Amino acid sequence: METKMLSFSLKSDKSELDTLCQKVEKFGKSLRLSKKCIVELNLALDELFTNIISYGFRDHLEHLVKIQLMRENGTLTLCVEDDGIPFNPLETKEIELPCDIEGCKIGGIGLHLVKKLMDQVCYERCEGKNKLTLKKAIERN
Repeated sequence: METKMLSFSLKSDKSELDTLCQKVEKFGKSLRLSKKCIVELNLALDELFTNIISYGFRDHLEHLVKIQLMRENGTLTLCVEDDGIPFNPLETKEIELPCDIEGCKIGGIGLHLVKKLMDQVCYERCEGKNKLTLKKAIERN
């Protein structure tokens, strides 16, 4: 099976969330991924992108967030790269979720969710950039 890849950049603005969602959905459909898998990918990338643009920059300038999705055989690899302040999401403290949704506080569960949705999450800081690589075994319809 050949490798299929999509690479694009988004401006550091919440208005780009629709573009992100559309690109992930179109790419997922081109791979004939299950709806569940596409929703999980969108949820993880939405959370990461929102965190980057909300907390990742000390200035109010426009930055670019690079996103790459690649399928190799039965694995989907997602790479998210930004030039924001150094932040390793793997160093965030694991949270204990309450049994009921009403008991959840706003904030703090997004990164936990990303880690649960993906099979592997790796972080590196390289050349002044945060690089987050996520891997997920993919299922087809």
